[in-house]
Amino acid sequence: MLAFLGIGAQKAGTTWLHSMLSQHPQLYLPEAKELHYWDKQYPHAPVQAYLDFFHRVGYLEGEITPSYALLPITTIQVIYQHLPELKLIYSLRNPIERAWSAACMFLTKAQMELDEASDQWFLDHFHSKNSRLRGDYEHSIRQWTSIYPKENLLLVDYDLIKSEPKQVLTSCCKHLGVADFTPDQLASLWVSAKVFAGQGYQLRPSLKQALIDLYTPPIQSLSQYLNRDFSHWIQH
Repeated sequence: MLAFLGIGAQKAGTTWLHSMLSQHPQLYLPEAKELHYWDKQYPHAPVQAYLDFFHRVGYLEGEITPSYALLPITTIQVIYQHLPELKLIYSLRNPIERAWSAACMFLTKAQMELDEASDQWFLDHFHSKNSRLRGDYEHSIRQWTSIYPKENLLLVDYDLIKSEPKQVLTSCCKHLGVADFTPDQLASLWVSAKVFAGQGYQLRPSLKQALIDLYTPPIQSLSQYLNRDFSHWIQH
């Protein structure tokens, strides 16, 4: 039975989470990371067919699709009707870095080199509705926790994935109610390995201020909403 969803954010370590959690002996995640049922197939494909996919006895089953962060409230309500005990995992990354990383990913998909894309190309991407929504973490959290209890949602810090990956995995195991990874299991996981890493392009100085201006208000609002200090995102 489906027990948890990873709902985002895009370019915030979700592929790493999928890779690591897939290797836990009590968990099962599909080999294909993103099933995209709730954002692309529902309501055309039956809900029961999706739920029947998760049928492995003796495992807590889940899937990770970052686009689920953007689901409308009506779809989240349907998910709750079928899965009221569902646990949720949402990874937060500096939205300025996330926007740049996502833009570079789309650059690669367009088979373009970095020097082929003008500043205006990047600015258009940063200001696109999809990019801004993916960086609006507060909206996503409010949407999901208006239906699910807040304790069902675990917020993961992307910076901790890079600096303290074992700590992140421990928090995920505790949230899901499974045993922590043993030292031997952790040793074999390559927990610090990058999974589906981007090109590593450095943010253009000519674009930095535009991203700071775009994301300073939502970062300040998120800090107030979660009572956490994210001012370092702007300073970085």
